[in-house]
Amino acid sequence: MQKRSVDELLIGAHTSAAGGVHRALLHGAEIGATTIQLFTSNQRQWKGKPIPDEEVENWKKIQSQTGLQKIMSHASYLINLGSPKEEMLQKSRQAFREELLRCHQLGISSLNFHPGAALDAPIESCLNTIIASIEEFEALIHQGPTQLLLEMTAGQGSSVGHCFDQIAYLIDRLHKKIPIGICIDTCHIFAAGYDIRTEEGWDKTLKELDQKIGYKYLLALHLNDSLKPLASRRDRHAGLGKGEIGIPCFKTTMQDARLREIPKYLETPEPSEWKNEIQLLRNFAR
Repeated sequence: MQKRSVDELLIGAHTSAAGGVHRALLHGAEIGATTIQLFTSNQRQWKGKPIPDEEVENWKKIQSQTGLQKIMSHASYLINLGSPKEEMLQKSRQAFREELLRCHQLGISSLNFHPGAALDAPIESCLNTIIASIEEFEALIHQGPTQLLLEMTAGQGSSVGHCFDQIAYLIDRLHKKIPIGICIDTCHIFAAGYDIRTEEGWDKTLKELDQKIGYKYLLALHLNDSLKPLASRRDRHAGLGKGEIGIPCFKTTMQDARLREIPKYLETPEPSEWKNEIQLLRNFAR
């Protein structure tokens, strides 16, 4: 595959879809993004509405005009596909199904989601419930272009998916049935205990990822600094270079051949800084 030029590298942010999903595309174009992440519906509510046909057409027209690629949706934080509580599990599965349908409507490339939380159940039981949940969507997933991406977590509370072993457990049991990959959030894995502050640290982390999961499954990156220290197990984002991770991590991210071409999405807390942060990342890649 031909390598992208610096200006073509897929870098963007989680832009707002307030006023219609097409607004997220327009915001992306305004900040110099070449890709975006968005919520396709209100992530604080269980019930999402199908997207009207006219809005779908508007989305497709504006995506073509802006040239944005590899659009990623982020599933609602309410969803817990590993819940041991039956009512919560069924609500989560229904909300996920509706999200996947909206992604197919829009032709979205990937659906990123947090694997789940064990609550008071054993971790292995939670992981098995996540697998069973995702298997329920097998037929629907194959009806559209959207690939599922498991987002690694910080390990806060009872959330699972904060270590490569747990992600490998899920991937091993799903990859033959479901188009699936992973998204690494730099804040999350740092808080989970993976020290990516230096080039050497990133190299060690990537080699472990390749050994336990397979590098080919790494399909997206969330770029965030961390307000909390290494192995804190707390998910608190900071602007690039304004936290405990530091700028060298993000410079390596843009220069390492294993990471350079992977789509990258900012979730840093100050949208007013996204244009500058995107330019900073491009400068690192030159």
